[in-house]
Amino acid sequence: MTQAPLELPTVRFGRDTTGFAKALRQRVDAHFKEKGIHKKADARMKTKAIILVGTYLGSLALIATGATGGGWMFWATEILMGLGLAGIGMAVMHDGNHGAYSENKIANRWVGGVLEMVGGNSEMWQIQHNVLHHTFTNIDGLDEDIDPGPVLRFSPLKPLKPWHRFQHYYAWFFYGLMTLIWVTFKDFVALSKYHKYGLLKRMGKSRNELMFRIILAKVLYYPIVVGLPLAFSGLGAGQVIAGWLLMHFVGGLTLGLVFQPAHVMEDHDYRPAEKGLVIEDDPMSHQLKTTCNFGTKSRLLNWYSGGLTHQIEHHLFPHICHVHYSDISPIVRKTAEEFGLPYRADTSFWGALKLHTAQLRQLGRA
Repeated sequence: MTQAPLELPTVRFGRDTTGFAKALRQRVDAHFKEKGIHKKADARMKTKAIILVGTYLGSLALIATGATGGGWMFWATEILMGLGLAGIGMAVMHDGNHGAYSENKIANRWVGGVLEMVGGNSEMWQIQHNVLHHTFTNIDGLDEDIDPGPVLRFSPLKPLKPWHRFQHYYAWFFYGLMTLIWVTFKDFVALSKYHKYGLLKRMGKSRNELMFRIILAKVLYYPIVVGLPLAFSGLGAGQVIAGWLLMHFVGGLTLGLVFQPAHVMEDHDYRPAEKGLVIEDDPMSHQLKTTCNFGTKSRLLNWYSGGLTHQIEHHLFPHICHVHYSDISPIVRKTAEEFGLPYRADTSFWGALKLHTAQLRQLGRA
């Protein structure tokens, strides 16, 4: 007997009764039309993709061939590879899987498929990130980004545990495990969960086909990233494994430092995912109440993070390539202020980390 799928809470957003969303879309569209440019990737994006993918693969080549030796250069190269991994996640596959790289779906699939090259699965990522996180930002029970399990408490709607009192100290360690979890078991857990909730069927995905792709990515990833250094670097297995773990810790921590301060902040809205819930805000207004920018004055951080310092612009226009976010941000700010909506964008990167730490501390006590 076939088991009926579990049911996700049905949450609906209100209509754009104020005209904010309509006005913002029209103004952003007018910007691109007046400038005579398209919304997808340009030479800046393509150059960046080559640099970041080259950093990751070049570091792997140096390690695998033993060119780094076993001293400090080995560890430095592992750190560089971890930074390349995070850069690929933020500034390459992120745009591809949002359909922001090109108007051509095949091109987006190839760019988004870079995630498979580093051991993940783009289909699972799209459901978790595009469908759940972007649609239901900070809605507890649907947005998996604020539901990391009982170890961390990212939402005031989650049960408070005794160990959460110290989470502002230990959260950074768990952030560092992010990509390691991706390449080991997260995709399998997500596949089972999304199948149970009927999300795969709803999106026209085959569970068996996805399972095959997930396993294939792992089968290709481990022999290349771990197997080649073990076989040809001349280094001991312990050092190779330790270097691989360091690489993932650097990559995961870097991703955590960029992603988490964008949504887990004191003045952001949190909603419970109750069945039949109707949120009075339209989707765009909701994004402004649950998202913030930070570190936007740093050109280097903006370049490396794939424009994710402009999280507001990304959440409002995920199908626009991130190289355009800084150009449209004044339009978004002006329109938000005109309609009386929050636009949090003046915090530095370090200031955002400080505020995020304070929020983790607060969530661990109240």
